[in-house]
Amino acid sequence: MDTDIAPARPSAAALPAGTGPLAAYEARVASGRLDRDPEQEKAARRLDRLWRELRDYHPVVQHDTPQASGWLGGLKARLGLSGHAPAETPRPRGVYMVGQVGRGKTMLMDLFFSLAPVEHKRRVHFHRFMQDVHQRLHDMKAADPGLTDPIPPLARQIAQEAWLLCFDEFQVNDIADAMILGRLFDYLFADGVVVVATSNTKPEDLFQDRPGADAFKPFIAAILKEVDTVILDSPRDYRRGNARGMQTWIIPVDDAARRELDSIFTRLADGAPVVPVTLDIMGRSLKVERAAGPVARFSFADLCGRPLGAGDYLALATRFPNLVLDGVPRMGPDNFDEARRFIVLIDTLYEQNVKLFASAEDRPDAIYAKGQGATAFERTASRLEEMQSAAYMQLPHLNA
Repeated sequence: MDTDIAPARPSAAALPAGTGPLAAYEARVASGRLDRDPEQEKAARRLDRLWRELRDYHPVVQHDTPQASGWLGGLKARLGLSGHAPAETPRPRGVYMVGQVGRGKTMLMDLFFSLAPVEHKRRVHFHRFMQDVHQRLHDMKAADPGLTDPIPPLARQIAQEAWLLCFDEFQVNDIADAMILGRLFDYLFADGVVVVATSNTKPEDLFQDRPGADAFKPFIAAILKEVDTVILDSPRDYRRGNARGMQTWIIPVDDAARRELDSIFTRLADGAPVVPVTLDIMGRSLKVERAAGPVARFSFADLCGRPLGAGDYLALATRFPNLVLDGVPRMGPDNFDEARRFIVLIDTLYEQNVKLFASAEDRPDAIYAKGQGATAFERTASRLEEMQSAAYMQLPHLNA
């Protein structure tokens, strides 16, 4: 499996061989590239410990050992009785970094990932990982309609490809994801997989206060058993202030904003004809009514006012380097579904380095200030600010 890591992330190329995350962090502080932050240093120390433990850890993932299915398979996985050959050394505990937006969680995880002494590793946004899981389940069932329990072979396949998994923005909003995760991660952990993650939400608070929350509690227990939670409680948001005010977020939504977006769309199209495009997403279609070469255009209602999900947004983000979005409204408690979809949309665009040009009723941090999930929206607002910066605008589009 390919590593899903953006080129703008920290690189280990300029560091001496054998450098760990803490030494790399200290080098960045010494060079002035980072300001010293006690919370970041705390997380770097915990990641450095994991980095050292991974040097002597080599799990053996079984290729053909049959697995018990259903509740018995999950119980055996939890008890370590799943029939897998044990690693020579105990599996290191993973790291789950929690903090508000802009505290440096992703920067630290990417620094760790680039230095991790592991050949088979994957860094991926959690939304994208779950989309991949759903696609694989779909393909496995299509290839073998008689397959009654695809979770064990799927977990074994993932573990064979990468036994170090680094997840950015670990968040569970979908009941379908919640129902899969418990057993999937039971088998991944039984196969020796080590997990590092960033999140705005503590493990014990994932998917709570929602229908089906009780059924998700075994997964929470498994995560708490297998990873150490590190809380970054810095008062500073390192993303704020980095935006350089490029005109990509146009306020308010009026005729002048529409004309400006018309001009942007035409310029990005660069002479390409405006034609409808149909994207295939696991056997169903998503129609893009206005597309021209490298740019697509939607209204907010088209993208977030109807039941689209991470798979739809990923298909758009990988196909189009630029997205023009008309009419982002100011939302409140009655607009939770639209706000949730908008969060997923912006996360997906950001991860693929898609350039967003939008008209909106207010600035990003005022678009969804009150309502369920408003705290999570702070990260979205921060990303929208960053997506306006000259540095972000120069990033190459990731189309795979």
